[in-house]
Amino acid sequence: MPKHAFAPIKGQINRWTMDSNLLQNRLGDPTEREILVHIPPEGRTILEQGGSLPVMIYLAPFTSSGHARVGWKAFAETLPQRHERLVQSGAMDPTILVMPDTFTTLGGNQFVDSPILGQWSTWLKDALKPEIMERYATNGNFALVGKSSGGYGALVNAMLHPTSWQAVACHSGDVGFETMFKPTFAETITHVNRFGGTAQYVKNVRAAASLSGPDFHTLMICAMAASYDPREPSASNPLGIHLPVDLHTAHIEQEAWQKWLNFDPLVMVESMHAGLNNLRLLMIDCGNNDQYHIQYGSRNIVQRLSELGVEHIWEEFDGTHSGIDHRLDHSFALLSKHLR
Repeated sequence: MPKHAFAPIKGQINRWTMDSNLLQNRLGDPTEREILVHIPPEGRTILEQGGSLPVMIYLAPFTSSGHARVGWKAFAETLPQRHERLVQSGAMDPTILVMPDTFTTLGGNQFVDSPILGQWSTWLKDALKPEIMERYATNGNFALVGKSSGGYGALVNAMLHPTSWQAVACHSGDVGFETMFKPTFAETITHVNRFGGTAQYVKNVRAAASLSGPDFHTLMICAMAASYDPREPSASNPLGIHLPVDLHTAHIEQEAWQKWLNFDPLVMVESMHAGLNNLRLLMIDCGNNDQYHIQYGSRNIVQRLSELGVEHIWEEFDGTHSGIDHRLDHSFALLSKHLR
C-alpha cells in the first residue's frame, strides 16, 4: 500500500483572505477568497535574514481547491509536507507555496475569464500576484503549477499573459478537446435531457442534496461551456450556459464548438507560442493511459512546440489521470531551480 506521510509541518502556514471585483460572477459565488501559504523552515530562515524567495502558485484540479492539498489524507502527503521533504532533502530550493481557494459552484475552474464564473485569469495576475508581493519578500519570479484543470490553467495563462509568469508545470492538463470532450457530448445531453435542458439541469443540480455519478461529468461539461462560450443571460437561461451540441440530434453546433476550440492549447499555441519563449521553464507531462485521452493532445502539442522552436520538457509516464501526485516531486524541483 502507499506510504503514509506522518511528518509534522515545521514551517510556516498562513491563512488570509482577499476580495476582488474581478471575481464577480453570475453564480453568486463569493468574491472574497481564502489563500493558504506555506514556507518551509529553510525559507523562513532566508526571509528572516533579509533574503527573498520565488513563488509557486498551485492551481487545483476540477472538484478540488488549494485547501484540499493542505488537509490530512490517509496514505498520502499534503503539499506542505511534500514541500518540506523536498527542501530538506536538497531536491528543491525553498519557495513561497501559494494554494488559493478557486472552487466554484459548477465544480471547478479553468482559470480563464468568464462572466459566469469570474475573471480568474486576470485575477491571478492582477490581484493575487500583487497581494503576494505586498505580503512577502519575493524575488519577483512566479510559477504556476497544477494537474488536470490546474495544469490547463497554468499552460493557458502562460500564453495569455506571457510576461506575468516565469515558469509553468502542466501535469495532465486539458489539451486536445476533439479527443477529450467531443466523444462525451452524447452521454452529457442524455443526462441533461432528463431535466428538460441545460438551464433546468444546472438549476436542479445546484439545489440537489447530493450529486449522482453522472452529475460529476455533466456538471464539468457545463462548467467548460461556462468558461469557453458564455452566452448572454435570458429568462429561460439566466446563467447563459449553452452546450455546443443539439440536445435532440447530438449534432455538433460548429460555431459554438469553435469557441471551445479557441481555448484548446493545441489551437492557442499556433498564434500564442511566441510568449512561451519568455518562460524559464515549460514542463508538460501526461500518463500514457489517461482516462480523458489527454495523452494524445499532449503528444500533439509537444510535437508542435518542437516544430515552433519553443523550448520545453516533455515526459510521458506509465499511469492514468489519477494518483499522479508523485509527479509533483519532479516539477517542484525543476520549478524551484529555474526560479532562482
